[in-house]
Amino acid sequence: MTTQPHVPEIATFGGGCFWCLEAAFSRLAGVQQVVSGYAGGAMENPDYRSVCGGKTGHVEVVRLTFDPRLIDYRALLEIFFALHDPTTVDRQGDDVGTQYRSVIFTHDAGQAATARAVIAELEGAEIWPDPIVTAVVPAPTFWPAEEYHQNYFARNPDEAYCQFVVGPKVAKLRKLFAERLAP
Repeated sequence: MTTQPHVPEIATFGGGCFWCLEAAFSRLAGVQQVVSGYAGGAMENPDYRSVCGGKTGHVEVVRLTFDPRLIDYRALLEIFFALHDPTTVDRQGDDVGTQYRSVIFTHDAGQAATARAVIAELEGAEIWPDPIVTAVVPAPTFWPAEEYHQNYFARNPDEAYCQFVVGPKVAKLRKLFAERLAP
């Protein structure tokens, strides 16, 4: 009997500034890689300045490569929804614009079904006073962000945005999902 080689899976999420999501997801056991980037717009090879201008249609996203034997897609979705406000249109806190919209870019029908099921469960639980506006759409082309955006929180922990916005999201992850953190 031969065993099949392990094949990592991909997940792509947009929920505000990619620095926040990257800092959190990179700490999880089973997440092998997190790349900040752009997806969902019309411009090829977008750059940060263009995306922040709000005219490209792109969202700041993170693309995760993960080992489903160690962390499944549903768990990633639960963490995603805990780390951002899925009820605000085109904003997360003080970050405002279409590039900050809440979106799940799915890579197959199974991911789409799981995402929709989790959203329905969360809506049924009435966690938020407003409806969830997170879009669930097939993954478009992913464009990696510039190198200085990768691993941003780890490289810039003393920057004000990192201390006041990213840091609290990482602390929330540690509090709510301590059992999921990488050693």
